[in-house]
Amino acid sequence: MIRLLPLLLLVLVGFSFVRTTPPTTRPNIIYIYADDMGYAELGCYGQKKIKTPHLDKLASEGIRFTQHYTSTPVCAPARCQLLTSKHAGHSYIRGNYELGGFPDSLEGGQMPLYPGAFTIGRMLQGVGYTTACIGKWGLGMANSSGSPNSQGFDYFYGYLDQKQAHNFYPTHLWENGKSVPLNNPVIDVHKKLTPETATDAAFAYYRGKDYAIDKMAQKALAFVKENKNRPFFLYLPFTTPHVSLQAPEEAVNEYVGQFEDKPYLGEKSYASTPYPRATYAAMITYMDKQVGALMQLLKDLKIDDNTIVMFSSDNGATFNGGVEAAYFRSVANLRGLKMDVYEGGIREPMIARWPQKIPANQVTDHVSVQYDVMATLADIAGYTKPIDTDGLSFLPTLLGQKTKQKQHAYLYWEYPEKGGQLAIRMGNWKGVKTEVRKNRKGPWELYDLSKDESETTNVAAQHPELVREFDEIVEREHVPSHIKEWEFVSPKFGQ
Repeated sequence: MIRLLPLLLLVLVGFSFVRTTPPTTRPNIIYIYADDMGYAELGCYGQKKIKTPHLDKLASEGIRFTQHYTSTPVCAPARCQLLTSKHAGHSYIRGNYELGGFPDSLEGGQMPLYPGAFTIGRMLQGVGYTTACIGKWGLGMANSSGSPNSQGFDYFYGYLDQKQAHNFYPTHLWENGKSVPLNNPVIDVHKKLTPETATDAAFAYYRGKDYAIDKMAQKALAFVKENKNRPFFLYLPFTTPHVSLQAPEEAVNEYVGQFEDKPYLGEKSYASTPYPRATYAAMITYMDKQVGALMQLLKDLKIDDNTIVMFSSDNGATFNGGVEAAYFRSVANLRGLKMDVYEGGIREPMIARWPQKIPANQVTDHVSVQYDVMATLADIAGYTKPIDTDGLSFLPTLLGQKTKQKQHAYLYWEYPEKGGQLAIRMGNWKGVKTEVRKNRKGPWELYDLSKDESETTNVAAQHPELVREFDEIVEREHVPSHIKEWEFVSPKFGQ
């Protein structure tokens, strides 16, 4: 018996590192995450000026959600809440907490995830998936507890630091903890031009040779090819159309002359460009083409029928960097943009396609949120252990089983930036409270989204019972944050 102990200990110690091999029918999962894409910037959501044929086809072959939400209207917390399935009152990361600086020598990333966080990647690893994150991470550097390779992803390629992602022609990207050089010079994308200095050569300063979207798309295709014979999860957080406005010249030229365009000289930060409207449209269309290439590869490898592809965005369209959300009607008739908890800042496009499982040409008004994704993927992948989640699986909606779909009693948002903001959606009622840092007992705004999707008519005075209920929900859902800068909600809110 004593001789058997070392072997027994080895088996027990090694057990947690061994993943069971699932059936070959377990579906592949691809989740594509755009960056700062507005609700109405795809053709299938009503966009008229920007071409997105491949994503439109994805929607026509699957299901399109009309009331799907991000968990927070900015990058890092939205990504954290997507991957850890917590709303903003419970999430470990609740804002963009920047470390380091913009130069390569000061690259420090954002507040890292804590060690061993239970992420979608870790969950799917547990049932035999090979996992990859290719794109923008924003949850910790390679040498931190937040490294993607330490948080459930077998493979990573892309930007670790969101500040570096302001430049689509960086000097390097990261691959599995190592900095990989690209064929680009150092570019200060926040360097402004003036009318006198805005020459062709000055604009050319913001262009390099290796476009980050190309590099990430190539790695995504390679990952799919390498893992075609086993179940894989590809989390693909592209950086488009987040500013800076940068795209390959041939992509921009497809739109030059279609809009009345005036040069953008960096007045609202980020890179200058002679054609801001054409460049913005080109960035979205260019990402759409990468999605098309990925979908074609799935067909070529004959794994199309066994792959579910989902597409969404981290928050609404931006207000800076030369982007003109009003010109493109980027959020349609919704109010607000990025950094707002009004509908334009948090309502997102959401498409899912899964041949022979999701009926084609479906549109759903099911109210869902990105912290639902973990529970949904658990159902898809057959993960049966209990999950500590704020979400509900929307797999019944995907499969057209409406009677089996559970509904949220309410959705909850809190956002510590831009004065401190709160929002609650309960049925068709939407409560919003802004400038909470100045006045925690300030008034709620109340909107009936069934009649007032644009949030123009505040009816809070007519429904004091709902206002009281919102205060109770905040007190119930808010857990104090570990970061002082994120704590703007009193534990005894409203008292």
